[in-house]
Amino acid sequence: MIAGLGIDIIEVDRVATKIGKESGFRELVFSKNEIDYCETKTNKFEHYAARFAAKEAFFKAIGTGWKEGTSFNEIEIKNDDTGKPELVLLGATQKSMLEWGVITISLSLSHLKTIASAVVIIEK
Repeated sequence: MIAGLGIDIIEVDRVATKIGKESGFRELVFSKNEIDYCETKTNKFEHYAARFAAKEAFFKAIGTGWKEGTSFNEIEIKNDDTGKPELVLLGATQKSMLEWGVITISLSLSHLKTIASAVVIIEK
């Protein structure tokens, strides 16, 4: 049963500016694996922005926005062997969402030079 749907869109430059100006922003928002992945890309800020949009869409899908017991950097976006993006929960965020009854999380990402977007569907 679908329990939540979230969508987010963000300007790539906005994420690039935050990463460039604010010390610690990147590590606060992104997991080590995400940082390693994005840093290998030619247009790395497009990839960061898509991942940021996915995290925002996730919080919209749970219907509460950011909440106690969850962390941005414990919501990890990775690609499976075929390149399909997956949203993986880690640490306390995973525990919190298991208690909430989350069973399946579906994710779609899109990005262009100037904008990135994501859609998240949560099933219980």
